[in-house]
Amino acid sequence: QMQLVESGGGLVQAGGSLRLSCAASGRTFSTYDMAWFRQAPGKEREFVAAISWSGVSTYYVDSVKGRFTISRDNAKNTMYLQMNSLKPEDTAVYYCAADRSARAGQNAARYDYWGQGTQVTVSS
Repeated sequence: QMQLVESGGGLVQAGGSLRLSCAASGRTFSTYDMAWFRQAPGKEREFVAAISWSGVSTYYVDSVKGRFTISRDNAKNTMYLQMNSLKPEDTAVYYCAADRSARAGQNAARYDYWGQGTQVTVSS
């Protein structure tokens, strides 16, 4: 089992920044590809960004490119999502997820472990 715990969410004005963290325990974090998803009220869970186990490769949904940066520190078993220039449409619960197969990509159903989520609210 792997436990994932997100933190860093909150209320911020449009144009502001937040940094989300995802702390992992229980398994070898450094062997898992990781990702961030988000879910707004009444909408399906949406892929936001992913990072390979080594941190070399990163992927983003078009709507956050140039504003969000995904990173990881394998020595600390932690993944991050730096969110800049936030917009009201970024408001959602943000989840981190772990993929042991390195094939999940943007497919939420293929991720093995999930955190409980952290709320991000961007006011206009």
